[in-house]
Amino acid sequence: MTNNVPAIDIAPFIAGDPEGKARVAREVAEAAQTIGFVVLSGHGIPQALFDTVFEKGFAFFDLPDKEKAKWHPTGPAKQRGYHGIATRGLSATLGKDAPKDLRESLFLGPIDDHAADFAHISEAATAYAANLIPDTSSGLDASLVALYRAFEGLSADLLRIFAVAAEMPEDHFAPLIQKHFSIMSAHHYPALTEPPLPGQLRTGAHTDYGALTILAMTEAKGGLEVARDGGWVRVRPPKGALVVNLGDMMQRWTNDKWVSTMHRVVTPEDLNDAMSRRMSIGYFMHPDYDAKIECLPSCAGDGALYPPITAGRHIQAKIEASHNG
Repeated sequence: MTNNVPAIDIAPFIAGDPEGKARVAREVAEAAQTIGFVVLSGHGIPQALFDTVFEKGFAFFDLPDKEKAKWHPTGPAKQRGYHGIATRGLSATLGKDAPKDLRESLFLGPIDDHAADFAHISEAATAYAANLIPDTSSGLDASLVALYRAFEGLSADLLRIFAVAAEMPEDHFAPLIQKHFSIMSAHHYPALTEPPLPGQLRTGAHTDYGALTILAMTEAKGGLEVARDGGWVRVRPPKGALVVNLGDMMQRWTNDKWVSTMHRVVTPEDLNDAMSRRMSIGYFMHPDYDAKIECLPSCAGDGALYPPITAGRHIQAKIEASHNG
């Protein structure tokens, strides 16, 4: 356990050891049923890649606002490019009226261009919109793409583990992620120079919409907290470890047997503490836009709680619900 969140080494599963695969699947199933979060090691992504992205990312966020704004999206694709501090608020996704989040962000969508494959679905246009990645002299763009690719591969491995943990064939999810519309976001949480508004957090309480989320983060005060037993528990992974959590889509897939848990990023108590500056990079796994999200046979029990829905429509419905909350 790491701060009340199970710690799981997935290396034995990746290595293909039958006994190790079974053990990892059992551990993941237990975590998925109870808290929906794990601290993950044995993932195979080199620490040097994280160090490079964080270093270059901090350098980008240190640029003047006018310079960063060059990479703000102007079209309908809102999850691309740069978004300034306190311009978005995740508590709104739960229908809560709360101040905007104290963070600034960079968003990347799929690296491979699948727009033409979904041109017949007008709603899919924003999901497969072109990227807007800062091409500064530091090479941040290449580093972000490399990390996206690493998370892309890891998410495929995790879905193999999830399939076995849910008592399904290991390759069950593979056909559904060939043209995915996953999002990667780098969030910068600067040290604060003035008190936050009442109820204002670095990231407001929310659940994630997609299948799963992978998080890498720097260590600093005012970090991730997960809802647990009526309160909140801190999640502080050791260096090199990642945090993985289930999204609403996976909870739907498993007929509510697995949980998508509320989480937030809190504001540090010492507002002017330079050590409270931190960054997190999240990869939000969204399957192919037309992938069918329907109750896994192994989880059906007395019947499916939800009708089948496509991945694209699931995400769209979640966004619409947040706007109407």
